[in-house]
Amino acid sequence: MKSSSWWLLAVGLASAGAGLYVAQREMDKLGQSAAAIKPASADTLQAQAVQKMFAMQLPDQDGKAQALAQWRGKPLLVNFWAPWCAPCVREMPALVKLRQDFAGKQLQVIGIGMDNAAAIKEFAAQRKIDLPLLVAGVEAAELSRELGNERGGLPYTVLIGADGRILKSHVGELKFDSLYQELQVFFGGLGAAPSAPGS
Repeated sequence: MKSSSWWLLAVGLASAGAGLYVAQREMDKLGQSAAAIKPASADTLQAQAVQKMFAMQLPDQDGKAQALAQWRGKPLLVNFWAPWCAPCVREMPALVKLRQDFAGKQLQVIGIGMDNAAAIKEFAAQRKIDLPLLVAGVEAAELSRELGNERGGLPYTVLIGADGRILKSHVGELKFDSLYQELQVFFGGLGAAPSAPGS
């Protein structure tokens, strides 16, 4: 009886040891898999956000759906703004001028507004704003954060290259003297530099 008991005990211990070994092997595999998964870089996340933006359709001030993909493959300045944002209102005429000045370099300038279509249409009519103005409401805040606006401030401006890379982003009212100089660098210094507003 004693030898039988010792034999059963030995078998039990061996089985337990084998079970622990298999469990440890599985845990090691899981650890290796977890280590192989690296968090996405900020550049990757912003590239994904740009692609998400180009896949969107937003209504313009007249309620007509506009596919943002129509601006894919061209240099694009995206301005997140609102009619109730004083710095946004101040810089809007300068954005119109910038679009006109760099039209020969195919720079596109669009505004994505955080308000309703009626308010944006009234603003554009009163101020004679000749820019594509899209309406996004709260959705604009989420998109701007994905494009790097961590603080959620307005205005927020993003310059996207023809290749879809974010070249520059800025929270707050733009400094147009600096922006004009940077645009000349981005476009390879083609032609004479247009004068920034107020210069």
